[in-house]
Amino acid sequence: MKTLIIVPCYNEQETILELYKEIREKTPYDVVVINDCSIDDSRVILRRENIPHIDLPVNMGIGGAMQAGYRYALANNYDVAVQLDGDGQHDPGQVEKIVAPIEQDIADLVIGSRYIERAGFQSSAMRRFGIWFFKILILCLSGKRITDATSGFRAANRKTMRLFEQYYASDYPEPESNMLALKNNVRVSEVPVTMRERKGGVSSINALKPIYYMIKVSIAMIICATIRVK
Repeated sequence: MKTLIIVPCYNEQETILELYKEIREKTPYDVVVINDCSIDDSRVILRRENIPHIDLPVNMGIGGAMQAGYRYALANNYDVAVQLDGDGQHDPGQVEKIVAPIEQDIADLVIGSRYIERAGFQSSAMRRFGIWFFKILILCLSGKRITDATSGFRAANRKTMRLFEQYYASDYPEPESNMLALKNNVRVSEVPVTMRERKGGVSSINALKPIYYMIKVSIAMIICATIRVK
């Protein structure tokens, strides 16, 4: 299947070149970097190294960057789109594992979960609590269990891309989009992956943001449970 790796990039000058080379070495897939109006040297590196990329005119957040990537994938007739974050946490060597259930037509959206085999970097205690909380919320709202609801290491087929093209949260989108997918007859599955510690950049969830994050995303997920996209 024609597959595209989408790398959302905001101020990833420390990692983006190394990650691109690793993708080229470990996968047979095409790649596009969505430069979300970075203010560091990310854009300079992308241009200098001739890395395929799209420069967004304004900063749109991770959700807007991914939505742009999905639209690009649909417009260029890709069958599968894989999200691979630009901070180095996701191992390109495991992309084929995530794509496989879509190629086998047993899933429409596949999430790479660090909590099935519990190997590799497990994130901070606060983040683990948030992941547990969203797992319970998704279970209550949909009856489905997702062990790693905040994972951005995901693969989507065209059905899912078309859904996300129409509706996608601008920030902290993964739990919300998982709920949207489950409520719109998208077959969601998880595969075990090993994640790495962030190699560069700064997390968007810090200081008091976890409180804001939990409240905002919880409300959005409850709303998403009522949305049906045509």
